[in-house]
Amino acid sequence: MEFVKEISHVLLSSIASIIVLFLLTKIMGYRQLTQLSFFDYIIGITIGSIAAEMATDLENDWWKPLVAMIVYSLGAVGTSVLSLKSIKARRWFTGAPLILIYNGKIIHKNMKKARYDMNDLLSEARIEGYFDLGEIAFAIMEHNGKVSFLPKAENMPCTNKDANISVSPSTLCANLIVDGEIMTNALSAVGKNEIWLKEQLKELKLSAKDLALATYDGNKLIPFKYEKDKKGNDIFM
Repeated sequence: MEFVKEISHVLLSSIASIIVLFLLTKIMGYRQLTQLSFFDYIIGITIGSIAAEMATDLENDWWKPLVAMIVYSLGAVGTSVLSLKSIKARRWFTGAPLILIYNGKIIHKNMKKARYDMNDLLSEARIEGYFDLGEIAFAIMEHNGKVSFLPKAENMPCTNKDANISVSPSTLCANLIVDGEIMTNALSAVGKNEIWLKEQLKELKLSAKDLALATYDGNKLIPFKYEKDKKGNDIFM
């Protein structure tokens, strides 16, 4: 009986901790992992550890770790608010970008400050598509640890503007069908309805259930059928 009681306690505490974590992440806002500062990262790990303790600790009161999670979350929210309102606070909490390459020259002082060696810099450059540092004019380490590269003028890719080519304005594609389901909200957003969509599908001799995705770019419907042919699946094995 005691075992069942303990299991029930863990189950309820786990569900409660999940709900609390979800609500706290909503409050703290959405950011990708690469956008987190070191402080945000540590706060996230700490809150996760407290949530795990809340779910498995059978001896202490459940509200103690809950209060701790709320305090840490408020600390993260507080630093975010201060960073938004004050540039000095932003630099203090998130740090400032560091120039690693300036006009093609490597700034060793900033490399040491960032605790970055040449292998790290070369690796980041290759990830961004630069296999020759001679092609890079500037490299800047952002506050989140990611390195941004600006190539030299002669190594920049040619654009339509450079070639004096006139193109149609870029538009966002609306996802009208996803996994065989018609997205009614997306249809309304582009000023269309299901009757129009079904007519378009009829012309293409398709049905919504045949499609993994169907997008609309403002001019035409672009369908993506489910691919049943398994050829090519082994190239990444």
